[in-house]
Amino acid sequence: MASGGTSPEKTAGRFRIRLGSGATGPFLGLIAMCIFLSLATDTFLSGRNFLNVMDQITVIGVMAIGMTFVILIGGIDLSVGSVLALSAMVMGFLGNELGLPFGVAIVIALIVSGLCGAVSGLMVTRLNMPPFIATLAMMSITRGIASIITDGEQIVGFPSWFSDLAITRHWGVISATVAVMLVLTAIAWVFLKFRPAGRALYAIGGSKEVARLAGVRVEGATIWVYTVCALLAGLAGVILSARLDSAQPSSGLGYELDTIAAVVIGGASLSGGVGGIAGTAVGVLIIGFLRNGLNLLHVSPFVQQVIIGLVIALAVAGDSIRARNR
Repeated sequence: MASGGTSPEKTAGRFRIRLGSGATGPFLGLIAMCIFLSLATDTFLSGRNFLNVMDQITVIGVMAIGMTFVILIGGIDLSVGSVLALSAMVMGFLGNELGLPFGVAIVIALIVSGLCGAVSGLMVTRLNMPPFIATLAMMSITRGIASIITDGEQIVGFPSWFSDLAITRHWGVISATVAVMLVLTAIAWVFLKFRPAGRALYAIGGSKEVARLAGVRVEGATIWVYTVCALLAGLAGVILSARLDSAQPSSGLGYELDTIAAVVIGGASLSGGVGGIAGTAVGVLIIGFLRNGLNLLHVSPFVQQVIIGLVIALAVAGDSIRARNR
């Protein structure tokens, strides 16, 4: 091979660096933000505050895993917040109103959530609807159904063992809901890093036609990605209900924006093909610590919205700059 050629090993090496490098900038930003907040407040740098932040980011963290898969293939899912609410209401209605065993109610709620994602995937693949429109329609449908179930009323009073999942800290450190988020994050990282099906998502995001010609079942992968995203949104609804000891049809309002923001802040590209779970985890932590730090600094909630909006804008601008450089 000529000296100017490119060996497969070098190509693979650059590809691996490209997949992981997107999280470097956000990670450095996270460290800088934590240093600033540690100096600006007396309570930020403490074990108790860190555990509180971990509890607070659990819902967004679980949802962001599924959203990472969707954004990697070049899609978007605006329905996750509404699917979260539907899952919570289905679980609460079946368990509290109909008297089903609560574990069964949780499983059925997750199945319903997954079906919503499958329908979104079918609308994208079979009906050739843009993901934005398909999931916008699903957002309206699921939010409406969540309100219809109890005519807009909340459901309160779940079994104590269920609420304890989000309250009890095992060994004084970690709750069951945080443990679920960490385990799912690890599984998703391994899947994207080492499994052929995970690597195929990058190929689909890079070019659907090239991926199809390479033997990837693009349509099937797209449907299961949207299904998994909705399933995780449903699980997030279960986790949120455990934290609040209630299910409300208004739950999850705006969560889709926070979820997408976490993935993009973590270095994923909205055009697809670039990103990863490590970056998403960093993005979730940035949002969590930023909200926590602003609260500790007694910043107005309205000003917080402006600051977080600016952070999202900077992240998207950084994505555009990276895209031009590529």
